[in-house]
Amino acid sequence: MSKPIVSALAFDGIRPFHLAVPCLVFGEDRTPEGLPSFDFRVCAPVANTVLNTESGLGLVAPYGLDGFRGAQIVVVPSWLRKDMPVPAEITQALRAAHAAGALIVGLCLGAFPVAAAGLLEGRRATTHWQATDQLAAAYPGITVLPDQLYVDEGDVITSAGVAAALDCCLHIVRKRYGAEPAQRLARRIVLSPHRQGGQAQFIERPLSSGPTPDPFSHALEAVLADLASKHELDSVAAKARMSRRTFTRRFHARTGDTFARWLTAQRLQRAQELLETTARSIEDVAALSGFGTATSLRQHFATALATSPTRYRREFARAG
Repeated sequence: MSKPIVSALAFDGIRPFHLAVPCLVFGEDRTPEGLPSFDFRVCAPVANTVLNTESGLGLVAPYGLDGFRGAQIVVVPSWLRKDMPVPAEITQALRAAHAAGALIVGLCLGAFPVAAAGLLEGRRATTHWQATDQLAAAYPGITVLPDQLYVDEGDVITSAGVAAALDCCLHIVRKRYGAEPAQRLARRIVLSPHRQGGQAQFIERPLSSGPTPDPFSHALEAVLADLASKHELDSVAAKARMSRRTFTRRFHARTGDTFARWLTAQRLQRAQELLETTARSIEDVAALSGFGTATSLRQHFATALATSPTRYRREFARAG
């Protein structure tokens, strides 16, 4: 069975880190590990020419823009500047790939070439927080969401900058292959298992760095191990051997979030995993994930994912 083709755009002046994001997620053959693997192509306006980078390194892309043909996913990892015009050959190649059925992904400032190709008109999108105003001004037909990690419109996805681009690529793997392979891949490349695109405050699960974690990490791991139980801030702080105030301060410093929002995010992720991988009833999923009732679970799904648990299961459940 042939591997899905993922094509990433490289261009003169690209930052190596931006190109490294899709390379890291899609560019390695992980078949021996039982993980999703792809036919990964780096494409440039002209194949086999040296591209300068902002870091002084030289890159040579083995494919031209014809490398978009046949791709299931086309990634624009970034762009030179918010105000930099997009060459016609790039917009045409993106339009052709989209028309042929490819998922188009604009990471960070890569939203600008996607927008220039007309693929975001009438849709929602995001980009690096420093460029959201410019994206909205340049393309008034786009609903720009500045506070989201990534925005999935089905056949077009855009993300915020840097770490959010990794979250976005991991989301694509999760969407296509399910929670378990995506989480294994995340751990393999030392990424957060999953952060919801529509909730910028959702953060990674804290993972212990060794066999004997500090009390703070141990307390959070205990919460994650038993999401179905009730977890009050005071009791978790006590388990971490801290006062409520000290725990709250340290938790925010480590995660950038409140304990309550983090806990809701972890429960939502657990509910998604159960819906994807088991046939348990909605009531059981609600109880096991800590939401308590099916009504509460539905309310959180509607708020965070704009869908229902039943619809989510129908779309993402994996056979077998």
